[in-house]
Amino acid sequence: MTRAGWDWLRGPEPWNRRMLAGDLALAGILAVLGLGVEELDNGSGRRMLASVVVVVVLTLLRRRMPATTLVVGSALSAFLPGTVLITGLLGWSAGRRIVGVGRAGAAFTLAFLASVGLSVLHEWSQMRPLLVVVFSTLMFLATTVMPGLASRYWSQRRTLLRALQEHNGQLLRERAMVAGQARLRERQRIAQDMHDSLGHQLALISVHTGALEVDQKLTDRQREAVGVLRQASVAAMHELREVVGILRDGVEAPVPVEEAAQPAARGVAGIAGVVEAARGAGTDVRMSVSGQPRPLVAACDHAAYRIVQEALTNAYKHAPGAVITVELRYEDDSLVVEIANGPAAGPGAGEVVSGGQGLTGLRERARLVGGMVHAGAAEGGGFRVAGVLPYGAEPAGVEDVADDFGQQAQAQARGLRGAPPMDWEAVDRELAVRQRSRSGGFALGCGIAFAAVVLMVIVVGAAVALLVGSMSDAMLDRDEFDAVKVGESEQAVRDRLPSGDSFLTAGADRKGPPRPEGSQCLALPAGDDSAALGTDVVFRFCFKDGKLVDKQAYEVEQ
Repeated sequence: MTRAGWDWLRGPEPWNRRMLAGDLALAGILAVLGLGVEELDNGSGRRMLASVVVVVVLTLLRRRMPATTLVVGSALSAFLPGTVLITGLLGWSAGRRIVGVGRAGAAFTLAFLASVGLSVLHEWSQMRPLLVVVFSTLMFLATTVMPGLASRYWSQRRTLLRALQEHNGQLLRERAMVAGQARLRERQRIAQDMHDSLGHQLALISVHTGALEVDQKLTDRQREAVGVLRQASVAAMHELREVVGILRDGVEAPVPVEEAAQPAARGVAGIAGVVEAARGAGTDVRMSVSGQPRPLVAACDHAAYRIVQEALTNAYKHAPGAVITVELRYEDDSLVVEIANGPAAGPGAGEVVSGGQGLTGLRERARLVGGMVHAGAAEGGGFRVAGVLPYGAEPAGVEDVADDFGQQAQAQARGLRGAPPMDWEAVDRELAVRQRSRSGGFALGCGIAFAAVVLMVIVVGAAVALLVGSMSDAMLDRDEFDAVKVGESEQAVRDRLPSGDSFLTAGADRKGPPRPEGSQCLALPAGDDSAALGTDVVFRFCFKDGKLVDKQAYEVEQ
């Protein structure tokens, strides 16, 4: 039952113990301030206790029943002055939590009628009803309606912003899905083209070199060279199959059982095989390894293999017959791969087919794993390619990633692993828009606050005007009191005296000495009050049968 009561009390909002403590603290502050108001109104101890209980109960129930607490608080404020400060909090809570403009308008209207109507009923015998209506209306607008409007604007703006963020996130996810599908279709098309064209050509090379290798007319040297070509074509077919599998499905294609016995090594361990293949083709390649070999992560291991492979290919093309040196140096923090060749030993083989993207691809591959590649002319002629690769992969800065996976790298760097690719430029634009709207919202909030201050000034001014008017209708000087003589006609005396229609004279005629039997009395406070602190001087005039039959001056406690 306790758990059910707790769930009912907190309502649909998430409400933890910290929020409960905050509400209790807020209720305590409002209750203490309300006790001060009760003290100024000479409230009894029972009324003070009732005010404290009402403030605490309404503060705790405002989340669960915003409309009901607003109406009840507005109604009780007419009888319990100590609860008048809770109306601002209830108006703020109701403006934020009541769903629907119609319901909110009905709740505030009912609260207004309850506040003003009960105030008029409570003060009917002491003041003019019109003044009570005007003053109560101004107070309700300033203390209840203005906080409600400000809270509703803030809540609607926050809800709209949250909806815009969710909609923007949905659009980004949909755009990422569309882009991913388009990219997948394009990769499948490229994979199909590579499989149909390049795969066919490599198969022809493998078949022809296999047939040529068993030709009896070839010398042993020629047969060895043809064997190297056949092995190279078979390795190329293996790698082509892996690339096609990655393009199609994002995973490497499975290697057939008959080919799994001799897989293509594409790491540091496979560099020696590349060098041996080059030597078998008649190229003078010298390899050296220094330092203590250390394992590399897969990306760096593959990058080292590709650097050697691409550098050897370039040396075959542009410097045929030149001596090539391949050096692997295991440094303390990185692996250095260096390939250098001397000047060409003879004329080239004519036009060289090259895409011109090999070295650029090497630099990008090394940069993505936190390394670097340098390529340039060597001393004494020739060419040199050197790569520095860390033992542990260190992804490049997200602001430098320019490949198709750059957005995923950014998402991971921002702690969003597993999230869909995010368009951070669009997010930045959204943040800029939010910043501008935040400025506009601040301006509107300032406008609402200014309007509230103006309304409060109007309320205070109206209250001061009412007080001054009441004083002019009630105050009487000692000289004027002495000038009135017993026995004068009632009409003549009333024409010379203030009307007495003021809250300052409420109940003053029933205090003091006994009144003459059957008389009607008019009590007016003294304008030049010289009584002791805590007491007021009252002048009372009693009329009977159209004449002034008694006048008294006496002191009453405030």
